[in-house]
Amino acid sequence: MVQDPKLLWDRCLDIIRDNITPQQFAVSFAFVKCYSFDNGNLVLSVPSEFIKEFLEKNFIPLMSSTFKRVYGNQIKSLAYIVNVADQPVVEKPLTSPTETSPTNGDEPGDKRLSPNDVTAVHVDELDSQLRAEYNFHSFLEGESNRLARSVGEAVAQKPAKTFNPLFVYGPSGCGKTHLINAIGLRTKELHPQMRVLYLSAHLFYVQYTDAVMNNKVPEFIRFYQTIDMLILDDIQEFSGKKGTQNTFFHIFNHLQLNGKQIILAADRPPIAIKDIEDRLLTRFKWGMQAEIERPTENLRLDILMAKVRKDGLDIPQEILHYISENLDESIRDLEGIITSLLAYSVCYNSPVNMELVKKVMPRYVTEQVTRQTTINEVKDIVCNHFNISVANMDSESRRQKYAYARMIAMFLANEFTDKSIAYIGSNMGGRSHATVIHAVNKIKELMTVDKETRENVETLRALIKK
Repeated sequence: MVQDPKLLWDRCLDIIRDNITPQQFAVSFAFVKCYSFDNGNLVLSVPSEFIKEFLEKNFIPLMSSTFKRVYGNQIKSLAYIVNVADQPVVEKPLTSPTETSPTNGDEPGDKRLSPNDVTAVHVDELDSQLRAEYNFHSFLEGESNRLARSVGEAVAQKPAKTFNPLFVYGPSGCGKTHLINAIGLRTKELHPQMRVLYLSAHLFYVQYTDAVMNNKVPEFIRFYQTIDMLILDDIQEFSGKKGTQNTFFHIFNHLQLNGKQIILAADRPPIAIKDIEDRLLTRFKWGMQAEIERPTENLRLDILMAKVRKDGLDIPQEILHYISENLDESIRDLEGIITSLLAYSVCYNSPVNMELVKKVMPRYVTEQVTRQTTINEVKDIVCNHFNISVANMDSESRRQKYAYARMIAMFLANEFTDKSIAYIGSNMGGRSHATVIHAVNKIKELMTVDKETRENVETLRALIKK
């Protein structure tokens, strides 16, 4: 007598439940159903790619032994049907929803956008999660961010009409979050009817995981399909999260096809983000890629002066000049050192003088050699080491000797200078930033497997540090 496939699967679940913790079962097998069992072919229904990947990564041995106990040797193959990926609603615009009011999170002003709470809120009810102080007025312009700012203002003026998507990238602390917030605020000023939402990639991932666990992924997707301007920060955190990437791919497509603005920010250009699906990476590169570099000395001074004026502090100009000349890591460090100087001044009842600055500065300054080394110095040292000319290194020649030295020079220039990837490439014979990224990754790879490369790099590092 052929048993009911559902009853067989229920027996499997009973065994599995007894062999894992309740928490593990709640986030995995609780969502899995038997879709069909025919001629030895077992097909399981799962609500998302996330669950499918989670099962395959963590529970294949347990599933195999369980299936043998329940089905004996009947199972010839195991397959999955991912229901969410096949939902036609993913590619459809949302029809008129019912009204729902959002609920607050654990902290004031920090609402978690649970799909249960915000699926259908109106524009005036949606918390955009934007920070009011991160506006264009407080975003000081300089050579390092001028292009990105100009593009951002254009996007705010005409969302989805100029640069879509907009991908802003640059090192940590250079002002990316400030800029993308400013774009959102200006958009809300100029287009109050638009639904604007800012959030981090990590929060998106957390929300998606919650939706999976609560079997609410379709609602989660539908909510994001209602956004007119989606601003997603630290997109590099999607790396390796295939279920999240798959869901965001559908959301991205829907917004793009329906003329909605997408703004993404990361600490590196799209091509340098690892473990991102090609179809999603291609979409990241569709629109405008705007780089923000570390602030120039003039911009650093402007930032310090603005901080002093805003906080009503009395710090001599020569001290601000000294800080701007010697601290170039990030805008956060610039603001942090002013806060620290004020705290030390109050604590020790001392004026902010050069003695106090030199006491606090080492907490923020890394080795000076990293900032003082120039690309030309790196090139000269590398060329001398390999007994080749700078002209040969900069040439189009692909001879192994020149190409190998060129890659190492790019790797070391990236490590020992504060110049952007694009700037390094332009000073290495006019090469693209993609070439530099490839070189850096290649040398890192070779250093793990090739003793000669490792020794060459260590020798050159020692020569550069002299």
